[in-house]
Amino acid sequence: MMVFLLFAGLTVVALLAGRAAVAQDWRSASSEPAGLAPDPATYAEAVVQVYGARTWGWKGTFGVHTWVAVKPKDAKTYTVYEVMGWRRRWSDSVVSVRERPADARWYGNLPELYADKRGELAEKLIPRIEAAVQSYPYAGEYTLWPGPNSNTFTAWITRAVPELDADLPPTAIGKDYIPGGIFGSAPSGHGLQLSLGGLLAVTASGIEGLEFNLLGLTFGFNPFDPALRLPLVGRLGPARALP
Repeated sequence: MMVFLLFAGLTVVALLAGRAAVAQDWRSASSEPAGLAPDPATYAEAVVQVYGARTWGWKGTFGVHTWVAVKPKDAKTYTVYEVMGWRRRWSDSVVSVRERPADARWYGNLPELYADKRGELAEKLIPRIEAAVQSYPYAGEYTLWPGPNSNTFTAWITRAVPELDADLPPTAIGKDYIPGGIFGSAPSGHGLQLSLGGLLAVTASGIEGLEFNLLGLTFGFNPFDPALRLPLVGRLGPARALP
């Protein structure tokens, strides 16, 4: 009963705070850029960014969809890496690699920026990101809950490239799904995590702070940030300064 009341209360908080997905027809939902990424037509330096946005429909109340965008030096477009489950209808891989705006709205929902690296560091990280995409072990699988899903994919990349310092929020359900075991680094690539198939997990790192995941509902606190980390709501606190 206590878990139910907490769950219901957090749902109300999320809705009142305006953190739930925008309700609209997916066929007409905006995919316009949000203005968070440098314009590749005028910005020459390399860029690597990690984003997330509330997904479409009722699922957006609970979680976000995440992706990684890269732009090599002097490139005029961004390449976006993400997983989309509906690709299984015609493809043997759920991994999407395509050129599109890095900061496009996702079914009308504004994205949030979780990592932003530029210049020489970004240039060095891009080949490692590409290698992580190629080695993703669940390219032929997709499970909405508890994973592997789009957030499992993004966490696979951020674990492989800890220099991104990406802080995936509690609403990135699937990030705690550790391929091939129960022990690993936190999704940021820092610290440690114990996870039982993404259903139960304990995470400790300087990026995420301390998190507890119960059936996909993640609670935590980061004393280094500082911020509360709550299911449905996500990260609650001052805006995080991206390192």
